Amino acid sequence: MNVDFRTHPDRYRHWRLTVDGELARLGMDVDEAGGLGPWELKMNSYDLGVDIELYDAVQRLRFEHPEVKAVIVESLKERIFCAGANIRMLGCSPHPDKVNFCKFTNETRNGIEDASRTSGQRYLAALNGNAAGGGYELALACDHIVLVDNGSATVALPEVPLLGVLPGTGGLTRLVDKRFVRRDLADVFCTIEEGVKGQRAVDWRLVDEVVPTSRFDETVLERARELAATSDRPDSGPGIELTPLERERSDTEIVYRHLRVDLDRELRTATIVVAGPDEAPPDDGAGLVERGAASWLLATIRALDDAILHLRTNEREIGTWLVKTAGDPDLVVAWDRFLLDHADHWAVREVIAYLKRTLRRLDETARTVFALVEPGSCFAGSLAELALAADRTYMLEGGFSEVDLPDARLRLTGMNLGPLPMDNHLSRLATRFWGRDDALGRVEALVDKDLDAAEAEEAELVTFVYDEIDWEDELRLALEERASFSPDALTGMEQNLRFPGPETLETKIFGRLTAWQNWIFTRPNASGPEGALQRYGTGLRPEYDRTRT
Repeated sequence: MNVDFRTHPDRYRHWRLTVDGELARLGMDVDEAGGLGPWELKMNSYDLGVDIELYDAVQRLRFEHPEVKAVIVESLKERIFCAGANIRMLGCSPHPDKVNFCKFTNETRNGIEDASRTSGQRYLAALNGNAAGGGYELALACDHIVLVDNGSATVALPEVPLLGVLPGTGGLTRLVDKRFVRRDLADVFCTIEEGVKGQRAVDWRLVDEVVPTSRFDETVLERARELAATSDRPDSGPGIELTPLERERSDTEIVYRHLRVDLDRELRTATIVVAGPDEAPPDDGAGLVERGAASWLLATIRALDDAILHLRTNEREIGTWLVKTAGDPDLVVAWDRFLLDHADHWAVREVIAYLKRTLRRLDETARTVFALVEPGSCFAGSLAELALAADRTYMLEGGFSEVDLPDARLRLTGMNLGPLPMDNHLSRLATRFWGRDDALGRVEALVDKDLDAAEAEEAELVTFVYDEIDWEDELRLALEERASFSPDALTGMEQNLRFPGPETLETKIFGRLTAWQNWIFTRPNASGPEGALQRYGTGLRPEYDRTRT
């Protein structure tokens, strides 16, 4: 199955997006027959296709509707909010599909929280009925949760007792780290199938308020307006329409306007070439809005985001990504200066935040990433983040004798000093030099300076420097060696090395929770023929290996 992450509200099958001034509504109305596989999406349960639409809607609200200050996430079905991830989908999907599904849904919910934190677009969950598993986890991503008090509506995380797995979309972490639920109460909550309702849900901090049916709609609107009052988004003005992303794809390449991916299936590599700017930046934020989705930076981020999602979902045996850039570094620096000078404009803020989220998606992807700094490249500022995000960076000393291109250079700008933090809330430079403030200070002093290979190596910004004679042989050996290793071991190694420093909500979700879920998904207690995922709904009790490990 080939998954396409491009969509549009006109093609939504599972969500209804409506906008009325400062408020928007995201109504969940899942088409039971609209699953990506042979499963029925009953009771507003969801699969990857449902979440692709949700991700698209969140993006459009941020870019196309600057006037929207609060978003109500609700169900359009009676007495049910969302039953969570579809169990049959989880039961019959191969392991990589389960893991990719959980990762994408995590990223989407993190994006909702980022919209609130970064964009001033606040989210309210209006639970008109039961919210179980991933349905409650969707609510947990919102700023405020209102639960109807109708005598039966509950919130629940029943994965452990019912399915032998964990809540897969950050639920455990958000309970204790975001909503500050006591550990003992969280333990009880996560081990009861029926969930919690009414005043107890408020007392345990699982929801913010419970409201009788007669006042539910009125209260939801009132709370949404209160959230909107805290926003600094503009009251009006044109947005940026996210026009269809053009892409041409064959068995060996994927081509966007500003990005190209070349696939080598024998070596199991994808070479991602990001083209630098073909235009100077606009004069101000209004100029960026006027250029719209065709502007170089926004178009490039959208292409990179789509390429990452496509490769990790549809090209699973391509284990190593080689990242290159090509273009004028001075133009990249000019765009960085524009971003920094106009960061208080809503549209500029959104572009920076989108670049941040896309780079984080690269950090979170289970692929080896090598950056290649070659003649004619433009690893400067915001594009230098691609090199800083790589597991290794190789830089050519000088140029290629038969190619008339500028020698390889690396340049840092203010965009590398904080506007694009990782999941650990540190810049990639601060992460690279964690615990070494002296080295970080020396590198920060090099901002806005062109660094050749020797200077970049001395500054500890690259891994290896080779001349033209050794370049191809050394790269070939490195790639062949990487391809010979266990992909599972590489995934574990890379993810453990990428996030030194403080632990945050995001690093806990992608490091601790996702790693445990990945392991649990492979265990017979969950996915074996007698495991909980396979026997759910059959009337048969699962057979567990009772050994604790």
